[in-house]
Parts: sequence; C-alpha cells; structure tokens
Amino acid sequence: MPSPSPAHPGRHRAALALLLMSLIWGYNWVVMKQVVPLADPLDFSAIRTLLGALALFAAMAVLRRPMGLAAPRETLLLGVLQTGAFTLLIQWALVHGGAGKTAVLVYTMPFWLAPLAAWVLREHIGRIQWLATGVAAGGLLLILDPMAAGGSALGNLLAVGGGFSWALATLVAKRLRQRHQVDLLALTAWQMLFGAGALVIAALLHDSRPISPTPFFFAALAFNALFATALAWLLWLYVLQHLPAAIAGLSALGIPAIGVLAGWLQLGERPSPSELGGMALIGLALALVSVHALRHPPPPAPQPPQGKAR
Repeated sequence: MPSPSPAHPGRHRAALALLLMSLIWGYNWVVMKQVVPLADPLDFSAIRTLLGALALFAAMAVLRRPMGLAAPRETLLLGVLQTGAFTLLIQWALVHGGAGKTAVLVYTMPFWLAPLAAWVLREHIGRIQWLATGVAAGGLLLILDPMAAGGSALGNLLAVGGGFSWALATLVAKRLRQRHQVDLLALTAWQMLFGAGALVIAALLHDSRPISPTPFFFAALAFNALFATALAWLLWLYVLQHLPAAIAGLSALGIPAIGVLAGWLQLGERPSPSELGGMALIGLALALVSVHALRHPPPPAPQPPQGKAR
C-alpha cells in the first residue's frame, strides 16, 4: 500500500500559499479603493494586468523556464474570465461601494463554485457544504440589505458578478489542469497576457478620464502588478493544483475578513449592524466547511496525462 506522505507537503504548501494570497488580496482592497480617484477603473485594470503578465514572462526568461503555450483555447478563456472580467468588475465595483463590503460580496465566489464544481467536475458536495452554502446565502442577503434605501445596487451587482466570473474561471483552470500537462508559471503568464490584452483593447476604445500620476498611484500600481496580480494568481493556481475546487474556494473566504478589517481601520468604513451580521454568517459557513475538511481529507486529485494532451 503506497504511503500517503508524499501528498502532505503539497497540501501544506497549498495552505501556506493560501495564507500569503489572503494577506495580499485582503489588504489590496484598501489599495484599490484609494486608487479609484486617481485613475479610471478600466485603465488601471489594463495597466496592472499587462505589467503583471510582463513580470511573469520576465521571470520565466530569467529562470529559463519553458514558455510554450499549451491548450490555447482553454487558456484564452481562462484569461478572459480570471484576469479580464474579474479584475475589471472588482475595480469598477469599488467606484460605487466601500472596500470592505465589496470584498465580502466578491468572495461569494465559493457559493457559486460549490454547485458548479458538483455539476461540471463531479466533485462530491456533502451535506455540511450545502448547509454552509445556505448559511452564507443568508449572510449575503443581510449584506445586500435589499430593504435599505442606501448603498449602491450597481456596486453590489458588479461585486457579485466578479465573484461569479472567478468561479467560472476556477472551473476552467481545474479542467485544463486535468486534461493537459502544463507548466504552472507559463499557464499563469499566458492567461494573464490574454486577459490583459482584452482589457487594453477595451481601455483604448473607452473614453476615460486622465490618470493622476501621483506617487501613491505608482506605488499602488507596482503592488497590484507584482504582488496582487502576478504573484497572487500564481499562488491561486498552485492552490487549485493541490486542493479540490470547492474546498479551495471556501478556504479563501478569510480574504474578505482582512479586507473588511483593513477598510475599517484605514478608511473608516464602519460596517452596519446588518453587514456585521451577514459577515458573521459567512464566517460561520467558512468554519463549518473548514472543520469538516479537517475531519474528512479529500482523496488525491487525478494526475494530468503526461506528454501530449489528450
């Protein structure tokens, strides 16, 4: 009987990758909110993703890693969903809503992902995960607060749309990794380049306001391009390589908690009682799934075929 120990380092490294990604993306909600007055959302999204893609290709050149493009159609779709649509929707949502609330709504992604993963990837979704999804849905209703007169319905819709786009991209990434043997760094770079290309074309066709080239703008751009775009998406695809999609998505729910806390401390965005209640329910959903995952480790993921793609 083979020893299960070789799988442990991958899971441990995936947990560390999730932690680092959570810190980067959690705080970046404050950074992106502060850059809103300085640049049009479409322009900033296009520049940050293009620079992020160039940084990854430069890293591949320095490391002498293979730059071949495997599965071009799937990679193009992944880039449009994960880098293009997701990045634009969240940046646009921040124009109409606060950093903390937008972060929470974007991270409804796992609740779209769980049923989609069960349907498309045939991942088993247990009763605890369905219970967690129901609890989180109640939390989402409290955060959206449809009976309240304040707030931006458009900002809420854009944020939830960003989460749905991310869920679809996660399914594409998992299917691509199952069907093709690809280099993780090359996959991240190519999908980011495709997504950045779509954003650049849209930005050139869009009549936007001038960019305010302040020192904070360039610092925010550097942080977003190198860390929140290039490094964080590389970490996310690494996590998906070692964890089931539904578990990886639900485990990422700690990110909006960091965003809410940072927005509260740095921007003075104090959550309303309804929003706090909704966040608490989403936190409870995360705790339910996390405890269940620790008690019932998932089976090893199937390995992609070696050599040429099927």
